[in-house]
Formats: sequence, structure tokens, C-alpha cells
Amino acid sequence: MKLLKKRLEKVFNLTSDLIKGISADSLNLRLKTLRSNTIGEQIWCVIGARESYLKAMVNNGWAGFGCSLKDAYSKTEVLQCLQSSAERCLTFLELQELNEIQAELAITLLEHEILHHGQLIRYFYGNDLAFPKSWNERYTV
Repeated sequence: MKLLKKRLEKVFNLTSDLIKGISADSLNLRLKTLRSNTIGEQIWCVIGARESYLKAMVNNGWAGFGCSLKDAYSKTEVLQCLQSSAERCLTFLELQELNEIQAELAITLLEHEILHHGQLIRYFYGNDLAFPKSWNERYTV
């Protein structure tokens, strides 16, 4: 389980690095010629998944989706929610010996966040946004 925590920590850090490197206005960007939501709404889903999968791990089963992020276009609030949701998840993983259900939920959370990384790569290319060094090293973008 230490490996799972380490992988989630890396993925969480990558997400934060990406958002730290853009302007607050960039949270409003969409894929211009395609049906899409905004970068901010993508991050709302990331935060909501972290919070919801943590709740599911605590309850040993799915307990519904929710997200504490109220303003997906406030860079300050987005970064604060990214940080607090990461800290809560990682603390739980540090303190808890996961059973099979909890481990499956944690793996699904990891998959979910990585899926969003792939989507966000398209958003960044589509809007000519620069990637942070950590993303160049991880994804060779």
C-alpha cells in the first residue's frame, strides 16, 4: 500500500503543478471547437472525486459524489481545495491498513485522476498553454 500512496501523491502533485502554472482566467478555457466543459470544471471533478472516494474508503463503500469546491474559477480556492483534498487522502492512506474494498477504491481514484490528466493535456494543447516541468518529465508534453 505504500506504493499506492506514493503513486497517488505523485499524481496529486502533478495536478497542483499544472494549476499553479496557469492564470486564473485560464480556468475558464474550453476546447474551442469541441463540446467541452472548462478547465475549472475538470478540476472540480478531480477534487470531488478525491473527496468522494475518500468518503467511500472511510465508509467501506460508495457514499455518493460531492465536492467542496464552490468556485471552479477562483485559482486561490481551487489550489486550496487541491491541497486539502490531497492531504486528507494521503493522511487516510498513511494511517489506515486498507482492506480489499478500500484498496479498489484508492486504485479507482488514481485511475480517475490520471484520466483527467489526459483530458487536461488536450485542453492545454488546444489553448496553447505551457506545461510545467513536472509534466514534461512525466508525460513528455
